[in-house]
Amino acid sequence: MLKISNLTKVYGNKVAVNNLSLHIAPGEIYGFIGHNGAGKTTTLKACCGILKFDQGEILVNGKSITQDPIGCKRDIAYIPDNPDLYDYMKGIQYLNFIADIYHISREQRHDDIQKYAALFELENDLGQPVSAYSHGMKQKLAIISALIHHPRLMIMDEPFVGLDPKSSHLVKQMMREHCNAGGAVFFSTHVLEVAEKLCDKIAIIKQGNLLVTGTTEEVKGNSSLEEVFLELEG
Repeated sequence: MLKISNLTKVYGNKVAVNNLSLHIAPGEIYGFIGHNGAGKTTTLKACCGILKFDQGEILVNGKSITQDPIGCKRDIAYIPDNPDLYDYMKGIQYLNFIADIYHISREQRHDDIQKYAALFELENDLGQPVSAYSHGMKQKLAIISALIHHPRLMIMDEPFVGLDPKSSHLVKQMMREHCNAGGAVFFSTHVLEVAEKLCDKIAIIKQGNLLVTGTTEEVKGNSSLEEVFLELEG
């Protein structure tokens, strides 16, 4: 589903990501862990075609993000840690805008918007401008906009930040359901307890370098993920 090969990204004299290789297969929830500035967001943005990189290759469902960016983006939903939405739009206008981009039929989008807005308790707020939304509400709107076009690959940067416990639980359920249906999820998080319980595989990155990757059980062994992370970081 997502194959990262020898990815390198340099900012001036700083190597943000150094020769990174990962493979996220269909059916996998893959956690990406590291301290602030480790290179997580840079990697996620490169995978989405938002950020150019200096070396390596990224394939989404067999397509190159550099050679066929539009084809790749049809299969991707990206949820950033701080959703930068169009504040002048109403919530429903934004969702219809996203549905138009992905050529979602009127009937399908209507049903999905109603379904997910009810689940996230946002149905009474869709008529309000996005500028009136709290951070958590914007996060919910971004998640709904990702779900309505049924992506094969979900790339999420700190998806639980700003969400209430009920919504966080709902997102975890949806991530698992998405993978059970043949999709894949690649996400970064600082919440190690969530990663340990939710992820099939985990990668830990430090200063742009991959420290360890494997199944959750392989990575943590007889310790907790928090203990392994602190040891590798320390």
